[in-house]
Amino acid sequence: MAARDWHDWHRAYAEPASFLSRRLAVVQDRIREFLDRAAPGPLRVVSLCAGQGRDLLETLGTHPRRTDVTARLVELDPRNAAVAADTARAAGLDGVEVAIGDAALVDRYADLVPADLVLVCGVFGNIGDDDVRRTVGYCAQLCATGGTVVWTRHRDEPDLVPRICDWFAAEGFTLSWISDKAAGFGVGVHRFAGPPRPLDRGARMFTFVADPPPRPRA
Repeated sequence: MAARDWHDWHRAYAEPASFLSRRLAVVQDRIREFLDRAAPGPLRVVSLCAGQGRDLLETLGTHPRRTDVTARLVELDPRNAAVAADTARAAGLDGVEVAIGDAALVDRYADLVPADLVLVCGVFGNIGDDDVRRTVGYCAQLCATGGTVVWTRHRDEPDLVPRICDWFAAEGFTLSWISDKAAGFGVGVHRFAGPPRPLDRGARMFTFVADPPPRPRA
């Protein structure tokens, strides 16, 4: 697991002009669009490597669909998980569970998938290309038919974002939205058009690299 202090890493969110703050606003807009367009009824959400849960919790806290959502945020760092749990509690989001544990383990989500929304934010920039491809494949197990995946990845060279879009397409996803490269970061939204796939119980989707780059990654 990476040596970076992931709790300290979140401090950049306090800077409005920071890479993380700008990316967060875009991700929140995509989540808000998903909630606005979702059919009436219960909604299931899972978030991998959720950190402090700002993307989902800050959006859901003021959204009319807040009581329709059952969500699980999985985060390994107990300090970040505590922040997320406190945020959910303060917002009265009774349907949100914050689980401390390894988000790469498929079994963490077994009783809540296939989900309507799968968040893979802050993951693809911290794992190897083979693991990115592998995780995209697992998204087809986590996602319900018609469900949405929101993911992030930096745009440094070699830019992997076009290949990630191709990998999603190969797994039966259609591209709904992609951020402009000029933004300096990648945010993608894909919709799953295929049937739910059996969950590969006991599997690991990815492993964080041992020494991530110093710049915030997405």
